[in-house]
Amino acid sequence: MMLSGNTPYVAARAKARRQALMDKARLRQLINQSPEQLTNAVAESGYQNEINLYASKYTGGDLVEAALTHNLENELSKILSYCNGRVRKIVEIYTGRYEYQNAKAVLRAVANDIDAEKVGKDILPDLNEINTPWIKILESADDLPSAALQMRRKSFGSALTSLPENASLAQYEDALDRHYFSFAMASLSHSSNDARYLRNVLSTEIDHRNILNVLEASAFGIEGNDLLDELLTGGRLLPKRALSSVANGGRDAMMDLLRSNSRFDIAGFETAMETTEKEQSLDAVVTWLHAREHQQMQRMSYLHPVSALPIVHYVAMKVKEVTDLRMIVRGRLAGLPPELLEAHVL
Repeated sequence: MMLSGNTPYVAARAKARRQALMDKARLRQLINQSPEQLTNAVAESGYQNEINLYASKYTGGDLVEAALTHNLENELSKILSYCNGRVRKIVEIYTGRYEYQNAKAVLRAVANDIDAEKVGKDILPDLNEINTPWIKILESADDLPSAALQMRRKSFGSALTSLPENASLAQYEDALDRHYFSFAMASLSHSSNDARYLRNVLSTEIDHRNILNVLEASAFGIEGNDLLDELLTGGRLLPKRALSSVANGGRDAMMDLLRSNSRFDIAGFETAMETTEKEQSLDAVVTWLHAREHQQMQRMSYLHPVSALPIVHYVAMKVKEVTDLRMIVRGRLAGLPPELLEAHVL
């Protein structure tokens, strides 16, 4: 269709799809459903076809998980097919992260000796042909190096195959993260408004990952080169030139750097840190950082209306809906109270 390459058309289509996503009121209703009611409630919220597809194979949480993942995979593929030219390249940089996530899922399954049948049920639904190559890799991989070898033709293949023979799962995951962010940032180096804004969004993600890495390292007494190896370049709050001093100075050095940045809400962050210390859990900081990312992402919906940004924004919000629904279903089936789920989802 000629129109499918037309940026205003694709942006308008993405906005329409975003408006059809569930709002907070609908999510709150789902949180308050009984576990038995949830499958029907999710089906009625736009996932009926996928629920029907997997109903003969799975039940309960497994059914909903498979349906949600199947729907998301197909939606990402569909929205990308509407785009072409420069807009497609920018959208593809964002959607490309999910291929890296699939690679991580396969590597984790290999490292933890999880069989293909379980992965095909919970993580990479096997009735979706998009997942067939990943399931095949898992079925024939004996260890991490053999799985990496089968991924050698992927964009990130060389990052995995160049790791030492005895590399740990964490090293494989770090290599994937480094490759994704360095590739994405380099691909967004041109000066168009949408590329520049998405680059800023990725810089924020990098900063947030580094903040959490520093806090986790502090809890385990990791510092110096061991911590430096964990930090990603490309952030703005913790720029490349400061990473070495942060690695050596740990949490205190990071806090000094954050306090010196006038654009960072240090008061809000310190409040979250106080909660984290009181609860001895990073949950409060993670939630605060997610809210900061979400706020930045929301501006995508209106900042440059005829560009790749509304399309990327829809993709991010669709992923968030599926993530929220997964958390609700898992939480309710595990017997978590609605108020706890509301605190994390809404």
